[in-house]
Amino acid sequence: MAAAAALAAVLLVPPLLSSDPDAAGPGAQLRGLRVLVPNSPGGGYDITARTAVKAMEDAGLSRSVEVFNLPGAGGTVGLGRLVNERGNDKLVMSMGLGVVGSVYTNRSPSSLADTTPIAKLIEESDIVVVGKDSPHRDIAALVAAWKANPGGVPVGGGSSPGGPDHLAPMLMAKAVGLPPRAVNYVPFDGGGELLASVLGGKVAFGVSGIGEYRDQIQAGDLRVLAVTGAERIPGVDAPTLREAGVDVEFTNWRGVVAPPGIGEGDRDRLVALFTALHDSDRWRDALARNGWTDAFQTGRDFGDFLDSENTRVADVLTELGLA
Repeated sequence: MAAAAALAAVLLVPPLLSSDPDAAGPGAQLRGLRVLVPNSPGGGYDITARTAVKAMEDAGLSRSVEVFNLPGAGGTVGLGRLVNERGNDKLVMSMGLGVVGSVYTNRSPSSLADTTPIAKLIEESDIVVVGKDSPHRDIAALVAAWKANPGGVPVGGGSSPGGPDHLAPMLMAKAVGLPPRAVNYVPFDGGGELLASVLGGKVAFGVSGIGEYRDQIQAGDLRVLAVTGAERIPGVDAPTLREAGVDVEFTNWRGVVAPPGIGEGDRDRLVALFTALHDSDRWRDALARNGWTDAFQTGRDFGDFLDSENTRVADVLTELGLA
């Protein structure tokens, strides 16, 4: 009777791990996974993380993944938390180019070299955007006003100095003959905070990712004057900066890293989860919907990319006199 009771208990209580790990997707063994977003809700890292988690769950790759925000210091507060979670294979952080620059400008004691690279997910062109009531009808008019009175034409960005929304207008300024130090840059902790200031006219123009503002652009509340990438964005009636005579080409990217000290098998499981996400129809739909470019890269290749980006950002900040 005791043996029968034990057998019944086994049959009635579901196992913590599926007996077929692939039956519920590669995330089936990663119960309790949490995604740290190092900026405020509505920012690029936040939208990317929440979009990825929804696509994961809709595709049946994982269940009950928690996304939480820990903003501050351009993402380096979140980075410090991640690094302090050494060995925690149930935690990853959404991040990107902005964190690379913020490590320098905030003199962070932690860097991305301290993390475990998992995957680069997307690239995204920034946009130069104004409110619908702005007097600047095109990029030429904006540049003329900016050159005439740099301090009186503040530009807002959803990243701290050293981040993509800061680097893009600094490179624009240099291209049109403005000293970067003359630029009145107003930083916000993510695109969500920036949006209110652009709509309210507190900054003359904003620079941020298209994915954060697509709804407001389609509704006519925002007007895109230019895109920073090499090509125009489908569905957005705006030239590239180069087409408009501003010799700048710039794209942002975002990815995922894990704490240091996780085991090789744990890293491989996380890489497998994000690889399955990348290969899913749900993620392809999300890329198209948000205007993101697929830039998938994993593990050690992503680590090499992070090393090269670290060098590139340091060189750019030094060249601009900002580091």
